[in-house]
Amino acid sequence: MASIRQVQVTFDCAEPRRVARFWCEALGYVLQPPPEGFGTWDDFDSSQPPGDRGSWAVCKDPSGVGPRLYFQRVPEGKTAKNRVHLDVRVGTGLVGEERLAALEAECARLLPLGAVRGQLLLADEDNESCLNMQDVEGNEFCLD
Repeated sequence: MASIRQVQVTFDCAEPRRVARFWCEALGYVLQPPPEGFGTWDDFDSSQPPGDRGSWAVCKDPSGVGPRLYFQRVPEGKTAKNRVHLDVRVGTGLVGEERLAALEAECARLLPLGAVRGQLLLADEDNESCLNMQDVEGNEFCLD
C-alpha cells in the first residue's frame, strides 16, 4: 500500500485571492505563478468566462516543505465553526511568559493584515498556551 507524501489544504471562501494573500503573508508563502502562457493573473482571468474569473488561488511554501493551500470560491458564506483548522506554530519549544510573548507578537503582526484575535487559552496540565484567531474571511486558526 502506498503512503501519502503530500497534503493540500483547501479553503472555501468568497474572495480566493484576498484570502490567499493573507495566508502568504501569515506563513511566508508565495502565490503560485499564473498558468503557462499568461504574464499575470489578470491576463489569465481575462481569458476565462466572467463567472470563472478569480474563482481560485493557490499559495505554496517556497521551500517546498509545507502543504500547498488552495482557495476556491463558493457561493455560500461561512455558517459554522471550521471542522479543520491550521495551527500556526510560532511558540514551539517555548513555555510560560516566553511562549505568551511569542503568541502576542505574532498576533500583533497578523492583525494589520486583517486577522481577528480570538480567545487566549492559557496552559494547563496537558496543553501549552495558544491563541485562537480568524483570517480575513473568518476561518479559525490557532497561534500555537
